Amino acid sequence: MKKTIAAMLLGAFAGLASAQVTPVGTWRTFDEKTGDPKSEVVIADQGGALSGRIGKLLRKGVDQAERCTQCSDDRKDQPMLGLEIIRGGKKADGKDLWEGGKIIDPENGKEYRASFTPIDGGAKLEVRGYLGPFWRTQTWSRVN
Repeated sequence: MKKTIAAMLLGAFAGLASAQVTPVGTWRTFDEKTGDPKSEVVIADQGGALSGRIGKLLRKGVDQAERCTQCSDDRKDQPMLGLEIIRGGKKADGKDLWEGGKIIDPENGKEYRASFTPIDGGAKLEVRGYLGPFWRTQTWSRVN
């Protein structure tokens, strides 16, 4: 009986741990120059594809009513809070990697092809944006 309960608990914890190896959740982003917290991005799974929105602006002195003036598509002049910065991205077969999505940098309005790779057991997320043969990788930290 004790072995059965222990096995059930172990299985439940293993399920929770594996459930965290996903980009879905809330992530803290950081300024690449200063290392200071910049924002929190909430990533959701919408029918097998990722969608990520800015949930909080964390930079000191930032106007919470700031708008995406540099965006050139349907996000032009939309409030930064709630702005969808990640569109698409699906799980690659057999890998903890989501690819095929797009991410926009609302500070300059540029949109990049993107991939998302949970690391450190899902505690961090490598976000890689591609423009042609060049890329840039940021590491985000899970908030929840």
